[in-house]
Amino acid sequence: QVQLVESGGGLVQPGGSLRLSCAASGRTFSSVHMGWFRQAPGKDREFVAVISWSGSGTGYANSVKGRFTISRDNAKNTAYLQMNSLKPEDTAVYYCAAKLGSGNYAYIPGYNYWGQGTQVTVSS
Repeated sequence: QVQLVESGGGLVQPGGSLRLSCAASGRTFSSVHMGWFRQAPGKDREFVAVISWSGSGTGYANSVKGRFTISRDNAKNTAYLQMNSLKPEDTAVYYCAAKLGSGNYAYIPGYNYWGQGTQVTVSS
């Protein structure tokens, strides 16, 4: 089992920045891949970013590439999502998720554990 708790969400103006954190407990954190997803009101949950268990590999949705950076600190059992140049369309509940196996990292059912989500609102 892996328990995940997100934090760092809030209200930010367009062009601003936020850093989300995902604290993990339970199963060895360094053995799981970590992903970030988001869900806007009335829309499906979508892939945002992924980082491999070692941190050596990352991937991003086209909509956030160049603006968001995913990272992890295995010593602290924490994954991060640094979000810069935020836009109103980035407004959503952001979820972190842990994946035990390999495969399509954007495939939501492939993730084994999920956090409760943190709200990010980008508005002036």
